[in-house]
Order: sequence, then structure tokens, then C-alpha cells
Amino acid sequence: MWGDVQVEMLREKFEKEVTPRLMKELGLTNVMEIPRIAKVAINMGVSDKDNPKVLEGAVKNLAKITGQHPVVTKAKKSISDFHLTEGDPIGCKVTLRRDKAYEFLYKLFNIVFPGIRDFRGLSSASFDGRGNYTLGLNEQLIFPEISYKEIVSTQGMDVTIVTTARNDKEGYALLKGLGFPFKD
Repeated sequence: MWGDVQVEMLREKFEKEVTPRLMKELGLTNVMEIPRIAKVAINMGVSDKDNPKVLEGAVKNLAKITGQHPVVTKAKKSISDFHLTEGDPIGCKVTLRRDKAYEFLYKLFNIVFPGIRDFRGLSSASFDGRGNYTLGLNEQLIFPEISYKEIVSTQGMDVTIVTTARNDKEGYALLKGLGFPFKD
């Protein structure tokens, strides 16, 4: 994975630049009221549940991207239209906290997004009303750890950035201050 240097850079930016700006911008009086990153949850769904190599490849790719072993998710209910029975493996997920979350966000902001062709920023409409932001990535190949030779099939993933913000305005200010590339 990357290293402690990037985590420290992002943390130092938060403490020295973002914290005073958020206190002023949001009208906060106590340092403990400042919104922070609580966790980053990454979920990869598997479209071909009948091929075990696809799920195995998704688990390996997610482990390489995050530096943490993913948990395999299983279907909670049987749905006949999707040929799905309860207990079938349907994807994998990882929850990153503390340094691993900051390390992933640093990589996402500074390496992955700038490497996407014709990238013009992300919409600010993907907040959930409580300051948490969710974005979808089309394929795992945009991460530098993944090579084309290693993948079984291209798969997308959902990345949810969970914050301690009370509303979308605070969440937007936090992510914008950390360097999140919003287009508006």
C-alpha cells in the first residue's frame, strides 16, 4: 500500500487548513463539533454468481486496492426473478477506518481521479441528507494496483464516505476542504 507519509499529509492538511476554515465557515465554537471522516465502506457486487472465479477475483482485487481482506456478502432473501437463493455469495465489502480510510481517500483524490480520462469532477447531489457521500466507480482498473492481466471480469464498486457531519452542508465543506473534486 501507500504509506504513513500520505496519511500524515492528509491529516496535517485537515488539522492546519480544514479545521480553521470549517470552524469559520460553519460557525462552530467547539473543536469537537468539526465534522470528521468516520469510515469508508467499499462494496463490490458480483454479476455472475454462477462463476466462482469472478467472486474470487473480486475479493483479490478489493484486497489489493484497500490493503484489507474483504468480507463476502451473501443474499439475504431468495428472489426467483434473479435466480437467487438465500445464502448465495453475491459480492464482497470492506470497511476502512482511521489511517486506512485516510490512506484510501488520499489515493482516490490524488491518484485515481486525476488518472480518469475526461474527468470533470463529481456531483454534489450524492449526499444522503446526513453528510455521507456515495459514489460509484465503473471498473477496478482505474486503481494502480490492478493490472489488466489479473482481472477475471471488470466490475464496478460503490464507495461510501461516512462522516460525522450533521447535514449535507457540513459534509460538503469537509470533503471539499480535504480535496474532493466536486464539479460545482
